[in-house]
Amino acid sequence: MWVVVALVTRPWRGIVLYRFDWGWIAAAPLFASGLYLYSQSGKNFSAKQLGGLPEVHGSNREQRLVTDGIRSRVRHPVYLAHLCEMIAWSAGTGLAVCWALTAFAMATGAVMIRMEDAELEQRFGQEYRDYERNVPALLPKLHS
Repeated sequence: MWVVVALVTRPWRGIVLYRFDWGWIAAAPLFASGLYLYSQSGKNFSAKQLGGLPEVHGSNREQRLVTDGIRSRVRHPVYLAHLCEMIAWSAGTGLAVCWALTAFAMATGAVMIRMEDAELEQRFGQEYRDYERNVPALLPKLHS
């Protein structure tokens, strides 16, 4: 997939929207936030869950809804981490292709979040609906 994206976007890799050193200064907290979110996403969550294996292997599902740790503040911390990293690269480089790929990731991510929410609601029922009602999908709850 990465090779295909690289080949498709190659003609636009030189289009620079701006070139400011302060773009990297603005990017630094986003990089740090993304790394923090990635590190927190792995806590209380198995490698199989992070990789989506319970969804792929129907009979081997690990039926456990994780709502503690970072997931007590945001339902989809990995998507938020991806978004922080992509915006950081876009802000730092000023490349049009980075901004276009970030916009594409935001659109596809919104669809994927809706699909995951529907699948989790089907799997966990009322327990997930209560969680969904109390914890935002992407913009974290800053207070308990």
